[in-house]
Amino acid sequence: NKEAKLVVLAHDVDPIEMVCWVPALCRKKDVPYCIIKGKSRLGQLVHKKTASVVALSSIRTEDKSELDKLSDNFRAQFNDNAEVRRRWGGGIMGIKSQHVMQRREKAIQIEQAKKLGLQIV
Repeated sequence: NKEAKLVVLAHDVDPIEMVCWVPALCRKKDVPYCIIKGKSRLGQLVHKKTASVVALSSIRTEDKSELDKLSDNFRAQFNDNAEVRRRWGGGIMGIKSQHVMQRREKAIQIEQAKKLGLQIV
């Protein structure tokens, strides 16, 4: 129902499967979200030991302008930033994967050479 005004995620949630789908849902529902360091910080916000996710749904009118500033910043940093979504890992393959890719490339080159050789004759 898009009741949340801001969603705050902790970075050290274990297992990560508990929250890995939340950013996609926030982007789909156009709700700003942010990722902060530490479950304990979120826990302090809700007066508990730890918290994985906090969704702010009702805000006092005097705090509305500050929330709007924060949500605009978070929307630019997280929701609208396509660069963050594209970059998953370092892009460096392991040694086994590198060898597999080299073998595939070599097989493709051999196959293309055979095709060219057959077309010439």
